[in-house]
Amino acid sequence: MPTDLDIAKSSQTEHISKIAAKIGITESDLEYYGKYKAKLPLKLIDEEKVKKSKLILVSAITPTPAGEGKTTISIGLSQALNMIGAKATVVLREPSLGPVFGVKGGAAGGGYAQVLPMEDINLHFTGDMSAVEKANNLLAALIDNELQNKKSAIDLDSRTVSWRRVMDMNDRSLRDIVIGLGGTKNSIPRETGFDITAASEVMAILCLSSDIADLKKRLGNIFIGYTHSKKPVFARDLGANGAMAALLKDAVKPNLVQTIGGYPAIIHGGPFANIAQGTNSIIATKTGMSLSDYVVTEAGFGFDLGAEKFFDIKCRTAGLNPKAVVLVATVRAIKFHGGAKLKDLTLPDPAAVEKGLANLEKHMENMKHFNICPVVAINKFHTDSDEEINIIKNFVKSRHMVAAVADVWAKGGEGGIELAEAVKKTADLCINEFTPLYEWEWPIEKKIEKIAKTIYGAEAIDYTAQAKNDIKRIIKLELDKLPVCIAKTQKSLSDNPELLGRPKDFIVTVREIQISSGAGFLVPITGEIMRMPGLPSEPAAIKMDIDNQGNINGLF
Repeated sequence: MPTDLDIAKSSQTEHISKIAAKIGITESDLEYYGKYKAKLPLKLIDEEKVKKSKLILVSAITPTPAGEGKTTISIGLSQALNMIGAKATVVLREPSLGPVFGVKGGAAGGGYAQVLPMEDINLHFTGDMSAVEKANNLLAALIDNELQNKKSAIDLDSRTVSWRRVMDMNDRSLRDIVIGLGGTKNSIPRETGFDITAASEVMAILCLSSDIADLKKRLGNIFIGYTHSKKPVFARDLGANGAMAALLKDAVKPNLVQTIGGYPAIIHGGPFANIAQGTNSIIATKTGMSLSDYVVTEAGFGFDLGAEKFFDIKCRTAGLNPKAVVLVATVRAIKFHGGAKLKDLTLPDPAAVEKGLANLEKHMENMKHFNICPVVAINKFHTDSDEEINIIKNFVKSRHMVAAVADVWAKGGEGGIELAEAVKKTADLCINEFTPLYEWEWPIEKKIEKIAKTIYGAEAIDYTAQAKNDIKRIIKLELDKLPVCIAKTQKSLSDNPELLGRPKDFIVTVREIQISSGAGFLVPITGEIMRMPGLPSEPAAIKMDIDNQGNINGLF
C-alpha cells in the first residue's frame, strides 16, 4: 500500500496561478512562494460575498491517538463538492512541526485526499510559524530588557511576569526553566519556560484578527504582569506591538495551495484545540468565502474542543453563520470507546462498536445545541467490516440524522460523492441561524459551567484556590466579559484522559485561569493539560530522511 508521501509525489501538481484562476484570483494578486504556493492579499475579502457563501465545519467524535481524519475528510469533501459542480474551497490550519515530528508524521490530509505540496506544507511552509515564534519571543526579549535596564517608568515586577517563550517543537525539557543566570549582566534570574508555538497567544491573535490594524491592537492588549504597585502591564506599555506586527506582515496573509486533483485550498494559522481555539484564521475563512460558494473548514480534536470554540469564539468574533457541521466518526474510534484495545482496532468487533456508540451519541447531541444542520460522516478504513459500518449508519438514522460513508483516503473526491451530496443538500436547505452556547457577558463561572455540563456532560465543576484567585484578579482587571477557551484533554469528554466512551457523574477541576486578553479570551486550565507537549518514545522524526537529490522520505 503506498504511503501518503508516495501518493503526493505521484500526483500531478498545477502551477499555483492556474489554481488561483479557478476562483477568480489574478496573477497580480499572488505573492509567489515558488511554483505551487502563494500568499493572498487581504483585499480579496468581500463581506457581501461572505454572507452569501455557505460555511461547512468538519469536527469529530473523541479521537484515538492517531486522530480520526478530519483534515482528510475536509479535503475529500471539498474535492467531491467540486466534482458534483459546487464551487468549493477547503480552508485548513497549518501543521505544527511538533506533531509532525512527534506522533502524526504529517498533517496535510491522507491518501488521495491531500493538499500539495505535501512536504512543504508539513515542513516550514511559507514561514508563518517562524514569524509567530519570532514575534512572541521579541516580546519576551523586550520584557527581560525592561527588567534589566528599567529605563521606563513602568516598574515591572519580575515575579508577576506571565509571558513565556515559544518554539515550534515538542520539547518537554523546556517546560519549566530558569533564565538570567550568570551575573547582573545577564538580567534578573527568574522562573519561566517555553510553550509550543501553536499554543502561543500570538498564534491565537493572528487567527482572530480581521486586518493589520486589528492585529496590532490585539498584540498591544497582551497582558504581561504587574508593576510593584499592582498596576497591570500590557505589551503596548513596552511599545512592543508595532514591531511584533511588523514581523507578522507576511504571516497575516493566507496561503493558497491545492488539493490532489487541482482544487483550491487555503491554509493559514495553526492553534491547537486542546489549548487554544483550534481553527484556522478568520482572514483565511473569509477569503475562501469571498471566492467560493462553499467553504469546508475543520476544527481540531473532538466536537467538545475545536467545534465548541469555533462556534463560541471564532464565529461570534467574525460574525459567521455556518450552514452545516460534519461530524467525523470512525469504526476504530467507536470500538476504542467500546473497550477494544488500540492494538486490536483493525480486528472486526461489532460488540465493541455497539458499546462505543455512546461517545458518538453525545457528540451528536452536542451539535444540536448550536442550531446548525448536522451530517455524520463515517470515515472508512480498509479494515472496517460492512457489519460494523451498518451498525453506525443505522444508529445515526435512528437518531434522525443523515449518515454518509466517505472513502476519500483510498478514492479521493470520488470516494466522497455520497458525503458531498448529503452536505450540499443539508447546507442548501438549512434555514437555521447559528445559536451560541452562552453569552460572553455571563460571569466566568457560569460560562465554564455551561460548557462543562452541557458539552462534556460533567456533574459539577471544582476550582482550586489558585483558580478562585485568578477569577478575582480577572474581575479586577475588567476582563471577565471575555469568552472562555477551556484547555482540556482531547482524549476524553471529561478532563481525565482515562475516561473513555460517554463518562458520567464526573467533576471537572479548573486548576488555574490564564489571561489571553490580546486574543480576547480566558483560558481555564483543567486536568494535566500542558502547553508544551513531549515527544513519544518512538518519534516520527526518526523515520524521516533526505537523499542527495533533496527528496524527503518518511513523512506519512
